[in-house]
This record gives sequence, C-alpha cells and structure tokens, in this order.
Amino acid sequence: MMIYKLGTIQDLDAICSLIKDAIVEMEKHNIYQWDEIYPTRNDFEEDIKNNNLYVVYDEDRLIAFYVISKEYDEQYNNAKWKYDDESAYILHRFCVSPKMQNKGIGKIVLKHIEKQIKDMGYHSIRLDTFTQNPFAQRLYRHNGYEPRGYANWRKGRFDLMEKRL
Repeated sequence: MMIYKLGTIQDLDAICSLIKDAIVEMEKHNIYQWDEIYPTRNDFEEDIKNNNLYVVYDEDRLIAFYVISKEYDEQYNNAKWKYDDESAYILHRFCVSPKMQNKGIGKIVLKHIEKQIKDMGYHSIRLDTFTQNPFAQRLYRHNGYEPRGYANWRKGRFDLMEKRL
C-alpha cells in the first residue's frame, strides 16, 4: 500500500539516493536530463522548507516524490496556456524509483497528484517535460496532457504541457 505524505528533512537522504538511481537509469537510455547541477540536495531542502515536496512510500521504501507549487520559471511564459493562470498549479521534479518503473506506478502517482491539486481548488495542472525523455513524454501524453509551447534550458528543449482537471 502506497503512503503519500509531505516530505521532511528525514526523507532527504532517500530522495537524493533515488535521484542518483534515476540519473543512472536515464543515462542508460541516453537521456541526459538531470545531473550534478540540477536537481540538487539544496533544491530538495528548499522544497521541503516550502512545504511543497511530497514523498510516496511503499512500506518503508521511498518509491516516488514530486513537488507541486504555484512557482514557475519565466520560460513558462513561452506557452500559450489554454486555462487561466489562477486556476493552474505546477508539477515539478516528479520522479519514480527505477526499481518501480514499468509497473504502472507513475500513472498511479500522477492520478493521485491530479486529485490532490483538484482537491486544493485548482482546475488545471502544468508541467514541463524533456523532449528527449520518451518515457516521461509517453506518461503525460497518454494521461491527457497537451503541449502548449516550449522552454529552452541548459539541457535542451522541454515541452510545456497542461491538463484540465
């Protein structure tokens, strides 16, 4: 049974370990999205301090985490968003343990995130996904996310996507 909760400093080592595993797995597939520059332990500490990082445990093992907030990079202004800014909440740094991938966990957690955001009173969700990450692209597109524009960051081009909840 999966347990969803607000992340704490006690989760930090497990989060950083999961990120390292995810980077190794992505690089096996020639996906160079994350590295030692981003995301960092400091990013996660800040997320925890701001109370917007959530962890997902299966028994005592961290299997996923994500950040949801109103914050976004100025590159998000490149999109032609369909839904009102005030009704939108943004998903960042969603990561599923490589040990749990290809088991439907990403979809299950994504549905939980959507319900959580809707229960908070928001009507749409926005995110960015690396154009060279076919796994993330497939997850979001198969779950109703639509591209609204592009962001160009250090690692390349990212689709800016949106879904009505």
